Amino acid sequence: MNPTEPTDQTPGGPPEDVVTGFWLWAVALPLMTAGYVIDQVTAPTRAMSGIVDAFAGFVAVVVLVLVSTLLLLMRARYRWARTVLTGGGAASVVYVVGNLFGSERSAVAASAYAVCVILGAVLIAGGIYLLHRKDAHGFFTR
Repeated sequence: MNPTEPTDQTPGGPPEDVVTGFWLWAVALPLMTAGYVIDQVTAPTRAMSGIVDAFAGFVAVVVLVLVSTLLLLMRARYRWARTVLTGGGAASVVYVVGNLFGSERSAVAASAYAVCVILGAVLIAGGIYLLHRKDAHGFFTR
């Protein structure tokens, strides 16, 4: 190997696919959370909405912290964290596609929701792809 050739792994660090996949997920996380919040805030009123909204906010915070933790563990070479992120990401993309066309929203809420979740789903799909490429696959050892 020529020492002047660029490599896709920094010395002692993760391959570029892992770094890029991590950042795709990191950008997708607030977008997907914003889509969830938009969906909750603009939903039609219902009985006990204060309790439901508080629980929905709690769930959003828990998922945000859980995914952030899994991302950090994934960067620390834990293969099982990548596997959990892959499964959760695939489920999120399927949920978003179903919910995108299955709920009634006002025009503004629908546009804001669509922008957030479509971008988030594309970023998650890209992150999943990059984390399963050959160089990235060899990075995960635990």
